[in-house]
Amino acid sequence: MKIDTALTPNDLLPAIRRMWDLSAGKITSIDRTMDRAAGAPVHTVAGQYKPRGWTDWTQGFEFGSAILQFDATGDESFLALGLDRICSDMPVHVTHFGVHDHGFNQVSTYGNLRRLVNEGRLPEDPWQMEYFELALKCSGAVQANRWTELGDSYGYIQSFNGPHSLFIDTMRTLRVLALAHQLGHVMKGEGDQVIPLLGRLIAHARTTAKYGVFYGEGRDIYDVRGRTAHEAIFNTASKAFRCVGTQQGYSGFSTWTRGLSWAITGYAELLEFMETLDDAEVEAFGGKAEVIAMMEKAAAATCDFYIAHTATDGIPYWDTGAPDLAKLGDIYNKESEPENDVEPVDSSAAAIAAQGLLRFGAWREATGRADAARYRQAGLTVVRTLLSDRYLSIDPEHQGLVLHSQYHRPNGWDHVPPGRANPCGEATMWGDYHMREVALYVQRLAENGPYLTFFG
Repeated sequence: MKIDTALTPNDLLPAIRRMWDLSAGKITSIDRTMDRAAGAPVHTVAGQYKPRGWTDWTQGFEFGSAILQFDATGDESFLALGLDRICSDMPVHVTHFGVHDHGFNQVSTYGNLRRLVNEGRLPEDPWQMEYFELALKCSGAVQANRWTELGDSYGYIQSFNGPHSLFIDTMRTLRVLALAHQLGHVMKGEGDQVIPLLGRLIAHARTTAKYGVFYGEGRDIYDVRGRTAHEAIFNTASKAFRCVGTQQGYSGFSTWTRGLSWAITGYAELLEFMETLDDAEVEAFGGKAEVIAMMEKAAAATCDFYIAHTATDGIPYWDTGAPDLAKLGDIYNKESEPENDVEPVDSSAAAIAAQGLLRFGAWREATGRADAARYRQAGLTVVRTLLSDRYLSIDPEHQGLVLHSQYHRPNGWDHVPPGRANPCGEATMWGDYHMREVALYVQRLAENGPYLTFFG
């Protein structure tokens, strides 16, 4: 990536405001045309959002987008839309025991609403706030209950593949455990055993840092500092780590860049959360200093890898080991080519990672660490690219917001336009949501608004 060291949040405000103007029509179009009985919108096909039955993990991104639209613009019609859909469609997700996606669904919806009340943007209705917080408490416990214990302070929230499977994606969903802990909630098991949610959050982050993130320390011959594996697989009988793998990447020994981005933003955001905790809260789980050091090591490594393995404009290709990348030449020393016919880029990975880069830079600055500006400026550089005409969907008939996003390359689920050999020109619900979230983050920096956090 070629980092623009002079770029400021204020420089991006005109493009951000244009984005919100475009976003408004897309949100209303999706809501008007979606067949709710078919499931949640996942990705666009020829510009129209379609569901793909799996786990409905994108429902919160759809309704959360309406809440973010209200947050950024003050347009109360989007608040009304979001509230209506959240109340009618989201409760089933709160008690969905079959997924690891609670932090995506519930924090994007109930979490954003709670935050707006705390910021004074919504009137404080005690019963309404109790509803938001109860949903978050329950969701945190349900997610934490999908647990594989490894012992010695390690363990993980199981992916939907089963108890043997740890996904890198789950790092960004841990924030629902953080909120539930912040609200004073605990799990209870057999015999009224109290199971601290903060303990499970930290154990999962520690296990992911050890087995899902690489540090160039000789773990295997593919151990490059900062790369990530999509999946870590364990023997559930012996609790031993067995191997890395992937569901949506090319290989367990290459880096699926959306998984990398989930790790970047997951660790960066949790570092901010950890600063709000007293030492005594963390003492039983390794101590605050040790936990912060573990998270910082993972965040720094993954951020550095992202910066080194993207095109000069900050956009990654879908997997660093994609088999035909060499045909594109020196991809890290030129701008991304989103409409090439060899290997696709993934703009959704960029939208997710941009926020993590910005937050990691902000955390480093707040804690007096070096190199804060490098990460902040890298994040701003990525946001500028995503707001450009090459990536922002300016066609009012296209329901997507950020073009050239990928869903599942190995399964061939992404739409390939006529006359093309590669998927391009389409959007995903997580890419669009995270574009809105990072745009709101930068907008608040530019306007000196409240610093945006999930726990505020």
